[in-house]
Amino acid sequence: MYTTLIVLHVLAAVCWVGGMTFLSLVLAPLVRGRKAVPEFMALFRSAALRFRPVVWVAMAILLMTGPMLLSHRGLSVVAPAAWPGIVTVKLTLVALLLFLTLLHDLVFGPQVSRVSAIPESQRTTGEQVIFKSARWLPRLSLFIALAVVVAAVMLARS
Repeated sequence: MYTTLIVLHVLAAVCWVGGMTFLSLVLAPLVRGRKAVPEFMALFRSAALRFRPVVWVAMAILLMTGPMLLSHRGLSVVAPAAWPGIVTVKLTLVALLLFLTLLHDLVFGPQVSRVSAIPESQRTTGEQVIFKSARWLPRLSLFIALAVVVAAVMLARS
C-alpha cells in the first residue's frame, strides 16, 4: 500500500510539474516567437485548457496521498508543531502553489481571453495588470513547483 501511495504521489507530481514545464518553457516561447499570431494563441489556449483537468486531478491525488504518506511517517497534517522543518517548507510551498494555481485558473485565466481581444493601446491599467500577471504567474508557479520537488527529494532522503 505504501509503495502504491508513493507511486501515485510521484506520478501526479510529474504530470503537474512536467506539464507546467512544457507550457512555460516550450509552448509559451514558441507562441511569443510568432508574435502572437491568432492560430498560435489558439493553440496555446487549447493546450492550456486541455492541461487544466490534468492539473486538477493531479492536485486531488496529491492532496489525498500526501496526508497518508505523512501518516506513514508518524506525522499528522493537524499537528504542524511536530513536523520536521523540511515538511513545513514543503507543505508551505505546496499551499502557495495551490493558491497560485487557483488564482490563475479561476481569476486571471478567464480574464486573459477577454483582455487579449482588446488592442493593447486601448487596455485600461487594470487590464494591463491582468495581462502581465497572466504571463508571470505561471512562471512563478513553475519556480515554486520545482522548489517543492527539491523539498520532496530532501524529505525522501531524511
